[in-house]
Formats: sequence, C-alpha cells, structure tokens
Amino acid sequence: MSLHSKEENLSIKLDYSQYLKPDDEESLKSVHLLQRVTNYLAAAMIFLQDNGLLLEPLTKDHIKERLLGHWGHGAPANLANLFLEGSLEKFYPKYERNVHGFTKLIKDFSWPGGFPSHVNSEIPGQIHEGGELGYALSVSFGAIMDNPDLIVTCIVGDGEAETGPTAAAWHSYKFIDPAESGAVLPILHDNGFKISEKTIYGTMDDSELSALFTGFGYKVRIVSDLENIDKDLAASMEWAYQEIRNIQKHARSSDLKPIFKPKWPMLILQTPKGWTGPRTLHGQPIEGSFRSHQVPLPHAKTDDEEFKLFDSWLKSYRIHELIDVDKVKKGASIVDAEIINQRVLDVIPNEKFRMGSRKETFANYKPLELPDIKEFMLHKGEFISSMKTIGSYAAKVIENNPKSFRIFSPDELTSNKMDDVFKVTNRNYQWSPETANKGGRVLEILSEHTCQGWMQGYTLTGRVSLFPSYETFLGIITTMMIQYAKFVKMGMATSWQQPHGSINYIETSTLWRQEHNGFSHQNPGFLNNLLNMKAYLVRVYLPPDANCFLSTLAHCLRAKNYINLMIGSKQPTPVWLSPEEAERHCIAGASVWKFASVDSGTDPDVILVGCGVEVTFEVIAAAHLLKKDVPELRVRVVNVTDLMILPNEGSHPHALDSSTFESLFTRDKPVVFNFHGYPSVIKHLLFDRPRTDRFTVLGYQEEGTTTTPFRMLTANGTSRFDVAIAAIRGAVHTGHHSLLAIRAHELISGYMHKITEHEKYIEKYGKDPKELSETPKFD
Repeated sequence: MSLHSKEENLSIKLDYSQYLKPDDEESLKSVHLLQRVTNYLAAAMIFLQDNGLLLEPLTKDHIKERLLGHWGHGAPANLANLFLEGSLEKFYPKYERNVHGFTKLIKDFSWPGGFPSHVNSEIPGQIHEGGELGYALSVSFGAIMDNPDLIVTCIVGDGEAETGPTAAAWHSYKFIDPAESGAVLPILHDNGFKISEKTIYGTMDDSELSALFTGFGYKVRIVSDLENIDKDLAASMEWAYQEIRNIQKHARSSDLKPIFKPKWPMLILQTPKGWTGPRTLHGQPIEGSFRSHQVPLPHAKTDDEEFKLFDSWLKSYRIHELIDVDKVKKGASIVDAEIINQRVLDVIPNEKFRMGSRKETFANYKPLELPDIKEFMLHKGEFISSMKTIGSYAAKVIENNPKSFRIFSPDELTSNKMDDVFKVTNRNYQWSPETANKGGRVLEILSEHTCQGWMQGYTLTGRVSLFPSYETFLGIITTMMIQYAKFVKMGMATSWQQPHGSINYIETSTLWRQEHNGFSHQNPGFLNNLLNMKAYLVRVYLPPDANCFLSTLAHCLRAKNYINLMIGSKQPTPVWLSPEEAERHCIAGASVWKFASVDSGTDPDVILVGCGVEVTFEVIAAAHLLKKDVPELRVRVVNVTDLMILPNEGSHPHALDSSTFESLFTRDKPVVFNFHGYPSVIKHLLFDRPRTDRFTVLGYQEEGTTTTPFRMLTANGTSRFDVAIAAIRGAVHTGHHSLLAIRAHELISGYMHKITEHEKYIEKYGKDPKELSETPKFD
C-alpha cells in the first residue's frame, strides 16, 4: 500500500450521496456478489484441474501440476468477467454459463489447448497483447481517437507505471480533441508492489501522487476507502463520467466555449496487493506484499500448510451461496444446470455494453478511400524527394478519409519532407493555442513508444494509420512490434477475429544520408528484427524512386493484417521509372533495368543488384563506369523493391519460384548485391537458394561519422567504385574473360585510388565533387 500523508493534497473529495442514487445500494450489493464469483474463478483457474465447484472435499490431486498465472489481475481476472457477462460463451460456446462451462474454464486456463496465462487476441474484447508492460495507456488513447462516443477505462498497475512508455503516455490527452474523439479514464492501481519489490508509486504519499498527476494535467481522485470500496469507486466513476461529458459538451456545443487545457479526470485506486487472498504463510505476509503477485501458494500441491491455506482461501468466497449446485448434486445434467445466482447476473449490462462484445475490438474495419496514384506520379528523369511526393499523396488520403486515417510521428514531418499534409490538416496538439480545438490528423510526440501504442489502438479498432520515423530510432519500438506481431498471429488463427488494417512504417532520414548527424543516427537494424516474424505477416519494401514509393504506399494502405515496412530517402533522387514501369516493377517485386544494362541485360557476364535508394544509384553509376572502362563486360542491372522475393520458394508468400529467380539472377553468373542495410539480411534471405557462393553482398558495415554523403558509401564499401571492383573480381573468377583478367589489377587499383583521392578531396574542400551526385546518362 502507498503511504497515506496527513498533509493536504490536490485530490478531489467527494460526497457519495451527490453521485449515487438511493437504489444504487442494492446494485452495489450485487456488485459485491459478482466480485466474490470472479475472485473465486480467478483463483480456481490458476490452481484447479478438477473439482472446480468444490462438489467434493478438496485434495491435492485436484491441483494442477504447473501453476501459472497472475492472481488478482491479468488473464484470470479478464476471463472470469468475460465468462460471467456471457461474452466468452458468445465466441466459445463450450464456455456456456452453466456447471460445464464454469468447470471447463477453470481447467482450461494455462492448460494445453486452453487459454494462455496472459491476455491475447484469442480472448474477446482485447486489443493488446499481454506480457510486456508499458503500453496499455497509449493503446487505449489510440482506440478513442475518432470514436467520439467511446470511453475507455484503462487500469494501469503501479508496476507498469514505472515504465518509460507509460510515463510518456500520460500526456496523451494533450493530443485529444474532445470534439472529434472519445475519452480515456486512467485508473492507476496503486497496490504498492511489483513482482519482488515495492513500486515507486507505492512509496509516494497522497500529496505527492496528487501533485504529480495534477501537474500532468489531470483532475485526480484517490479511491482508498476500503470499508466502503464499492461505494467509493462507484461514486468516483460517476464523478469522472460527468467530468468527461462536461469537457466534451463544451467542445461540441455551438453555445459553449471549448475549455482550453481541460483537466481530464483520473482515479488512483489504492487496495492491498493480492486483496482477499491468503493473508500470511510461514510467518510472512502474502496479502499486501509482493508474494501475492503471481501464484501466492506455489507449493499448494506438495506442501501441507500451503494446501490447507489454499482450501480455506477458496472456501472464503462461499461460492455455494452464489451458484446453484443442488440440481447437479441431485443428478441433473451438468451441461443443462444453470448455476449463476440471478443477483449476480442483474448487474451485467446488455450485450451492447459488455466489454467482450464491443465490435470495435474485432469487427470494425472499413477500407480507406484511396486517391488514384497516377495523379501524383512523375515523369521519368525528374529529380525529387520520394517523401515529398508521398506527403502530397498522404494529404489527399486525409481529405478522402477525414475520420479514419491518422499519421503518428515521433519526429517532425517537416524534417522528413512530408509537410504537404499540413496544407489540409493540423497537428493535433491541444495545449497550444494555435492548434487547440482544431482537430488534426497528425500527432507528433518525441516518444516512439507512444506513437506505436496510439497506432496499435487506432488500427485494431478498425482504422488505418501511418508511422514515419527516422530510420535509426524506429528500433526503439522493436519489442512492441514483436508483441503486436504475436497478437496479429493469434488473431488470424482465431475464427471470430475479423481482418483489420495493416500497420505501416516508413523509415526515412536513413543512415546513408545521416552524414550530418553522424554515427549515432546510422542504424538499419529494425529491418533485421522484422525478418524473424512469421513470413505471412511481414512485408518489407525498398522502393527506388518516388513513383515506386507511391505504388508501394497505396498497396500498403489497402492491405490487411500485415506489418509493412517501407524504406526510402527524403533527399531528392532521380525518378528512374515511368508511372507504367513503376507499377509493373512494384507488382513484380524486382526487375531487370534495361536502360542501365548492356543489350537490355541479355546474356550477362555479371549481375549488379541494387536494393535501396542510395545503393541503387551507386549500382547504376557502377554500370555506367564499367560500360566506359570495361566495354567487353556484359552487365545486367537488377533492382529489388520487395525484399521478400529473395528467400527460397515456399518460405514467404512473395518468394520467387526457382525459374523466375534464375531469370533475374541467372543460374551461375556472379552477382554483386548492393544492399541498403546489413549484408547479413541478404545472406539470411538467400540461405536456402542454390549456388549462393556466387553472390557478393555489400552493405552497411557499422562505419560512419559526420562526413560527406559519398564518404559514407566508400567507408562501408557500397560506392560505385566498390561495386565495380566486386563486379570485375566476380567476372574474372568465372575464367571467361582472359583479357579482363590481364587488366583486372590495373582497373581495381585505379578504382581504389579514386576512393583515396576522394578522401583527400573532402578533407580539403569539405564536400563531395559535384559529378558524384549527377545522374549517369546512358546512350
């Protein structure tokens, strides 16, 4: 428990009678009965494999071999309530509200083939994967965006509240316009302990807690009257509801003035850790201590004292007063016997308001109305930033979908050249007089975790969003992405879960053009982590120009249930392909670029592959260089835009079959693959392909500093000179070019000398020679 200060604090004091009706007393008595049933169910689920209704004396044989779960919260608490409200039965008829369903739920929890020990997408009403802490609050805020009538009650444990993601998420209300969105009622559950230690919030007194959250912008109510906890909480919930509706009324009424910097309500619920569980064991406290965090009696199956304590614990809920087992004892069918006391059922709301039956959580997806990309495509040969182009496209997406599309960004969209969206929308920041109460489709906060949480909540309740980020910092949310992928995987295997939009990442401000920020801003590792996810979930695209990026983005915004990663440069680069060529190229995922190849790429001696904007430019420059210096060498240039075509057929839905793979890369010719990220990515993807020893993979080698753009390429061995050197070595190694073999050392030495000369040049002038950024011209 937290310390209770006698000093004055800023929390709201309530007169219960002001918020409770005379007949609420009877309803609260039913609530208390409901709590007894749910507490019993939660405890029984963790421990019992048989005798779930205590129809016979409890024995150690009735206890599960493996005791898994978290007493008092998490999956047991959720499942118990979902069972009693009937939502579990709606989606899983075998858990109907009778003796059979009751006892089956108890056995099936943390049991092979049953529900897992944490909350996931198999459990109705869930839009958040259990397991990793820190994200419940931001996900809740994402769910209420553009849902003006939705109120989400989010319970944040005081252990979870210690995480950095939660610390940032408290500020989410500063990005919520009450005219267009719903509300979140945060409830900080302050019970004082986490898994094996006191919590930070548990050691703060009431004045400190009130001051902290008042400073965050909340109106705080502390719920701590243990003698009248149901009445205290009910009155506090009613108070919070009225506060929320008042803020929304002012924002939505033409007769009232919106409240600037409204103080949204939040509750701090203070109860003992493991309340109603075992009090003490072996002379040490359980209730009110960290020992009640997961399984309070871990040796109940083998230890006599723990078993007796467990027996008395279950009996303390007097479950036979709340369920009717007489019919069962008299021989009635265990399946037919209705058991739940009507007074318990009386407080369960109708289906529309049941937590597990809300359509927002499983069947609310509506596709976007997307503009025609042809209206935004450019002529071949133009020089423009891909991000600038898709910023214009995203602006039109916003116009077409004013209530179902948002952009969440941890950094400035202006920095990432997507600022055209501000021609049609605002930043939705409510604590600035310039943007307050003006809506806005863009939410920018320097917390990648918060952006990810908002995006998850928004997407899993039926909408579509975009998450552009500096490449190096997207890795911050790697574990969140992994948890999300697990949620989607299980959801796709759950029959009643309907499809939802994909989550869409854009990596820009990439490592190759972070030469001004230096080594700290160079990291393409998020891509590596994506490849470990299930193949049917992951899509990775590296469109080489603006037209290809438009085609890719439109595809990703239409797609469902995927994790899409798009990687592109914000710097101006050439438009290599016409609109028609770009669409064909993106559909194929890779193609031969005839304009940069010798004789359109027929009968090549060596294949040069570009995958990524800057490295593709260098591949084309290398092909131009080789055409001039080694005209006898037949070069084919290939660009890969869909990374997932590379693994062996059958390992990914986009993987090329063997004959198509050979049509691009030949069967036996040397291949120089110039890649945007770590070479290990390509080596991993090609592992099961035959004859991969002929592939030379170039890529980022963890070399970088504050330097020039071209020096970043030479430092990592991905420049045109490095590509040309690898091509010559590969061609010589095949033994088909005796003349080239004689010249090889001279050519390679010359290219290496150019790299050295470039280093001297930039040390003298502080910039790259102009010709290195000029687009190669082919006859």
